[in-house]
Amino acid sequence: MPVTGSTKPHPHDDAPDTGAAFERLARLPDGPERQALRDELVRLWLPMAERIAVRFRGRGEALEDLYQVAALGLVKAVDHYDPERGRAFEAYAVPTITGEIKRHFRDHMWTLHVPRRVQDLRNRVRAAAKELAQSTSGRAPTVAEIAVHTGLSEDEVRTGMEALECFSALSLDAEVAGTDGYALGDSLGGPDPGFDLVVDRAAVKPCLATLPERERTILYLRFFRGMTQSRIAEQLGISQMHVSRLLSGCFDRLREELLTETRAR
Repeated sequence: MPVTGSTKPHPHDDAPDTGAAFERLARLPDGPERQALRDELVRLWLPMAERIAVRFRGRGEALEDLYQVAALGLVKAVDHYDPERGRAFEAYAVPTITGEIKRHFRDHMWTLHVPRRVQDLRNRVRAAAKELAQSTSGRAPTVAEIAVHTGLSEDEVRTGMEALECFSALSLDAEVAGTDGYALGDSLGGPDPGFDLVVDRAAVKPCLATLPERERTILYLRFFRGMTQSRIAEQLGISQMHVSRLLSGCFDRLREELLTETRAR
């Protein structure tokens, strides 16, 4: 059965007075009649939900998607509204729909995960900056001015301002400002093999300490001084072949000790 409106003035002139319809909805048992009335109420209040969604456009989400989120909030408002509490449906529906849209932004639109408290700081700083800009002739307000306006500390304001940049992320193909075609990805470094070298040196250090002094000297001259086997042999007064055998023996011993230590873990 269609819901008919009255001629009573209403803040939303495209929505009828649905007080009686909600009272009837609350009395109806589950079934086709109740479902039809529920759907009709959602249809009648949908223009209001869409007007609320429009307030959030320009924040990185398509308007059609915002309409869908607002409609979901409206459905929740229709399903949970209790006319016996004495509040007008609009007074219940507006914060319900607005809250649904804000949850959508909080849960789905942030590129980087930001704690809820920081998101709240971001929203307060953003709103304060917009309000203060009207009284500063377009000049960006200072951190101190925002802190006074919001009652936040300057550190909290700075945190909120940093969070303003976490809502979306630049593509790695984006051009860096002030450059001629230099992409953001070009500024990123790659894996540093030096880190692996540090790990290897730390792992082998205890094993080196167990080697005889002559073997340690040979390893030092070969790998830290860059000397050839012939020069090492000349300096130590032994043959180059002997140096080669000692190096091979050191390698085998170190490899075995490292493998044993790895298996023990």
